[in-house]
Amino acid sequence: MKILNIAAYRFVALDDLPVLQVAVLQQLEDRAIMGTVLLAEEGINLFLAAPAPDIHDFLAWLRQDARFAGLQTKDSWTETPPFHKLLVKIKPEIIRMNHPAVQPAAGRAPAVDALTLKRWLDNGHDDKGQAVVMLDTRNDFEVDVGTFEGAIDWRIRKFTEFPQALLDHQDALRGKTVVSFCTGGIRCEKAAIFMREAGLQDVFQLDGGILHYFEVNADAHFKGSCFVFDDRRAVDAALAADTPKPP
Repeated sequence: MKILNIAAYRFVALDDLPVLQVAVLQQLEDRAIMGTVLLAEEGINLFLAAPAPDIHDFLAWLRQDARFAGLQTKDSWTETPPFHKLLVKIKPEIIRMNHPAVQPAAGRAPAVDALTLKRWLDNGHDDKGQAVVMLDTRNDFEVDVGTFEGAIDWRIRKFTEFPQALLDHQDALRGKTVVSFCTGGIRCEKAAIFMREAGLQDVFQLDGGILHYFEVNADAHFKGSCFVFDDRRAVDAALAADTPKPP
């Protein structure tokens, strides 16, 4: 496996988007890195692939900017790049929710780490003895490829539908510990903030999403594989390419 694939995001205030776009594009082109980078006033979201030295060199350059010093990646390996082009785009949001009151850069919702979540799921409750429910914040076709056992799935077709779905179902979540999850952490972070804004108290995001959970716990309490938006289509608990099975 000679190609390093990374997924990463960071919510941080950015105010020089056109300048940053040009600089990031140049650095990626110089290293022949393929994939997508999204820039918005709320932060950065990236999915990239190249030989490991090129990826590490780019990340070292990016992290010289104090705004990205804390950027963490989810890593996997393939024989060939799963991307065929490079895009660096400026967007209104790095993950579209259409709810401007949610500003993750102003403060994160509480997160539960992968080891703690597995322990909760093993026990059937959190450390306070409260029932734990897993809430899948991804699109319906992603959920069909794989999800946590017993996870709540509102069959949303796009993330902009999540706020209304939450408002329609929030009463069923009261009195429970809700853990929102997604592929790499970005959607479940926004979702957790929105849920707390809506008045739910015991809400956590799965830190690092499914991809980091796989790194730590393999497929414990998870059925199927994780959909990804590249040529692999899905990855299994070993973060290797996996052919999605029909639902």
